Parts: sequence; C-alpha cells; structure tokens
Amino acid sequence: MRALFIGKVFPEPASTAAGRRSMDVMQSLQAAGWELHFACCAQPSSHAVDLGAHGISVHSIRVNDAAFDPWLKALQPELVLFDRFMIEEQFGWRVAQQCPQALRVIDTSDLHCLRAARAQALKTGSAFCPQHPMALREIAAIYRSDLSLLISEYEHAYLQKQFSVPSDLLAYWPFFVDPPRKPFNGFKQRRHFVLLGSLQHAPNLDAARWCLQSIWPRIRAQIPQAELHCYGSYGDRYAHELHQPAIGFHFKGRAENAINTLTQYRVQLAPLRFGAGLKGKLFDAMESGTPSVSTPIGLEGILDPDCPWGCAISEDPDQIAATAIQLYQRQQSWQDCQAAGQTILQNRFDRSHWWAQLPEIIQQAQADMATRRSANFIGQMLGHHQHRSTEFMSRWIEAKNAATTTH
Repeated sequence: MRALFIGKVFPEPASTAAGRRSMDVMQSLQAAGWELHFACCAQPSSHAVDLGAHGISVHSIRVNDAAFDPWLKALQPELVLFDRFMIEEQFGWRVAQQCPQALRVIDTSDLHCLRAARAQALKTGSAFCPQHPMALREIAAIYRSDLSLLISEYEHAYLQKQFSVPSDLLAYWPFFVDPPRKPFNGFKQRRHFVLLGSLQHAPNLDAARWCLQSIWPRIRAQIPQAELHCYGSYGDRYAHELHQPAIGFHFKGRAENAINTLTQYRVQLAPLRFGAGLKGKLFDAMESGTPSVSTPIGLEGILDPDCPWGCAISEDPDQIAATAIQLYQRQQSWQDCQAAGQTILQNRFDRSHWWAQLPEIIQQAQADMATRRSANFIGQMLGHHQHRSTEFMSRWIEAKNAATTTH
C-alpha cells in the first residue's frame, strides 16, 4: 500500500504543532505497513525533520506544473493526503484525473475558515460570522475530497451544524501523547511564568502582544519579583517589542525542546483570543506537568464534562491575571491544576487509544469509497467543469509560464 502526503511545508515537529501532527499522520500509517512518500513545493528549513531517516521518500514538486501529472501516474498511490485545504486546491484535481481510484484525504490541521472568521471579528469588533470568504474555499475542498481529518471534536461538530457537511466525509483524529514522564519538577523547584508558541502563527503573536499589554502588568503589580519568559520560533523580528526586561518580560527566542523548557516554569500563560484546532502548547504543558491559564478558544476541543481544566477559564484580562497569580502563589491550587491536566491526557488523548485508529479510518473509507462518492452530489457538482476554477487558473498560469520561458 502506497501513500503520498503532499505537504505545504516540510514538517518541523519541534517548532509547530502542525509539524508534529504531520509526523503523527505519516508514522501512524507507516506502522500499519504503508509505504510513505512526501512531496512538497517548499524547501526544507534547517529545523525540518529528516524524513529520509524515518523511511519516508521525499520528492520535490512544483505547483502549476504539468510534470506533476506523469510523475503521479507512475507513482500510483492508493492514498493521497493533502496538508490543509489549499494543497487540495492546488493538486486535488490533478490527483482525481491521474489516480481516480486513490482515496483523497485532507488533514485540516485546524479549520482555517473558523480561525479567519474569529480573527476578523476580533479585528473589527463585530459579531462572529461563520460565512467568511475562506469558508467558501475550505468547505468546497472538504466536499471535493473523500475524507477530511479533524483534530478537534468541536470542529467535527461545527462543520456538520454550520455547513451541513455529511458526517461520513469527516473523521475525528486528535493529537495524542505517551504517558507523561514523571516525576515532574515540583512547585518549589519552578520559578517564573512562560509563554510559548511559534510567532509565525498569528494567534500566538496576538496572544504575546495582548499578554504584554494587558495581562502581564496586572500580574507584575502583584508579584513584582516574577518574570515572564516568552519563547517563539521565527520570532526574532518581534524581539524589539517583546523583550522588555525593565518590566520582567523577556523574549528568549526558540525553545529547542518545548517540554524540557516548560518543566522549568511554574505557570504557562496561553491567552489566545482567536484560533482553531487543538493547541500544541497546552499539550506540551500538560506533558511537562505545567499548569496553564487560557481562554475558551485556547481550550476548545480539549475539555469535556468529565475532564475539567482545574482552574478558571476566561477571556477577561483581570480574571486571567487573577487565576495566574493564584496558581503561582498557592501550591495546592497548582497541584490540583497539574493533576487535572494528567487526567485529561490519560482519559482523552492517550496514544495507545488513538495511534492505530487512523489506518482503520482510512481502510474503512477505502472500502466505502464508491458509495461515498456516489452519495456526495455536492462534491460531484464542485468537480464539474463549470466550477473547476482552481484547475483552470492553474492551467492558465502554467501556459503563461511556458510562454514566458519560450520568449
């Protein structure tokens, strides 16, 4: 069995939760006996994982390039995974033409249209509106595909309720972790606050700025000896505004190992005002035994009624600061919150429960592919020539590039 994963970028599991997710997808299939191929238009960064060392064949491809077609046809994968919806836009129609019997699957990572709609509401001060222009593209890609993987239960339900996406086009497969390493550093062995996340990701940059402006001054006024250490990959361009040592706010750059870094700190701040999916920083914190203070959006998809968070969850900067101060100063509150995180990981995101489920999901989707495609009239409609704008735009660019080369 041969699978092709078409990546937006080369995975950086130490830098981003999305990179960690891509590796989980590929390695879960590998463990079930799939032969894995990874193709990407981008170049690997110095922080990208060595896919070849993991037994994954790597291929360089180009967008809007007809050479992709014979290459794909020769490869003949039974499964093609698109890394987010924009990769399906670029390559999905080519896959459908060259390998019509291949199962086409989007790994959404998080719902971009949900994140964009929330960002717009925050920026404009208007009410949240799900009908963001990006939704037209992302939902169309989901309908065109045989299956889309969701990491958040909230988003799995949101697509069905908000956009009437049939449940058989969706599958929930979240982040997962091994049993956390114990013993953790204790309350008295830790100092200071931490804020962590790739600053290429707009919700993380907004959280860092909001924390600096509205939350940290409230905490610092009550605990003047405390510091906040901000870690962010790809954040050097923001160092001038995020490094404010006079008020105890220190920008530390990239955290080479997030979990080891977090074990040094008493409390993580994750004041996310928009975003989607599951937040890798909160999983890293739970794995390291570090209590986190976050917002309803930050904790979306993590909680359920049987697994409370262990501390207050709020969008109000006064409440966020008060909760952070309580955890920092009261050992029992801190220990209760740490224990709540361990319960969540064990009950909802244990690797032993989720690891083998992806190959089973794929196998069932392959078995039902003909029936699914026949029932998915909207997907058929979006594949009809009158609606294939992504293909024809690509073909126009391809022809334009060829004309430029010959002249």
